[in-house]
Amino acid sequence: MSEYDETAPVEEDVTEDYTAEEETTYTEDSTYTEDYTSGETFDLDGDGIEDNTISVDGTTYVDSDYDGEADGIATDYTGDGVSDEIIVDTDGDGYMESIASDLDGNGTLETLESDTNLDGYTDQVTVDTNDDGYSDSVATDTNNDGYTDVVATDANYDGFVDDISLDTDADGVVDAVLQDSDGDAFLDTVYTEATPEGDSIQSQNGQVI
Repeated sequence: MSEYDETAPVEEDVTEDYTAEEETTYTEDSTYTEDYTSGETFDLDGDGIEDNTISVDGTTYVDSDYDGEADGIATDYTGDGVSDEIIVDTDGDGYMESIASDLDGNGTLETLESDTNLDGYTDQVTVDTNDDGYSDSVATDTNNDGYTDVVATDANYDGFVDDISLDTDADGVVDAVLQDSDGDAFLDTVYTEATPEGDSIQSQNGQVI
């Protein structure tokens, strides 16, 4: 959870009589007291309504549900007016557990790193490799050992998982791959060490990333 407890000091000049400029105050629960509008627009919850924002020194605080508390914190490190990173509370539990980043500097936030169990470590990385606005690769550390053991990939960018790679014994080596071999959005083949040529399986549904 991001914490902000910063109150701008008021300078006092005993030789002059002047009024200090009013500053925005942030408390530990990321509640803001003034409404300064950012030039950049956001819709973090995807409801079609522009989120409320305030910007201070290259950092934009985003309130998607208009409750007076920040649901996301966007930072423009390069000063070009476009955020390079957004820390966001994706599940609405009050903790900002995910970081969306523009790692290749093309102006699109294509990587989402999440701490799904709130232990302080990233355990899931979602990537939009072709910048179409949809995730096509999700890597997950399901057992919290610091290593990826499940990778789901949409190789043809149709919105459905084409293969899932599994490291079932946590030795760092993929030992099973579930695959949609005919592109019908159903996982139908499994490849393992015992069946390297593949074995047919029945998938009840195609998984959408």
